[in-house]
Formats: sequence, C-alpha cells, structure tokens
Amino acid sequence: MQHRTSRSRSRHRRAQWKAPVPTLTTCTNPACGKATLPHRVCAYCGFYQGRQILPVRNGDT
Repeated sequence: MQHRTSRSRSRHRRAQWKAPVPTLTTCTNPACGKATLPHRVCAYCGFYQGRQILPVRNGDT
C-alpha cells in the first residue's frame, strides 16, 4: 500500500519547475548596445559579431 505524498513534499518538487532566466549579452554595435540573446542577430540593428547581417528596420533604432 502506498502512502499519500504530503503537500510539503510535492511543493518542494514543484519548486524546481520554474523556467531559467535567459542570459543576455549586449549588442556588438557601439551605436545600439541593446540586450540580445547570445549567438543571435540583434533584432534592433541587425548586427552580429561586429558585422551588419540584416537590414535595419525603420523607426526602431
């Protein structure tokens, strides 16, 4: 016969379910400097590793 899992025990286990906070890096464009995800093109200015990859979106920079 199995015993009921206590509220404290199940809540301790559920406390680990939270999503991790994403790590952010600053854009390599000196004029932009906004926070972006690592290894991604900047969504604001289109720079990646110091080079212009995507065209600049109008009105965002």
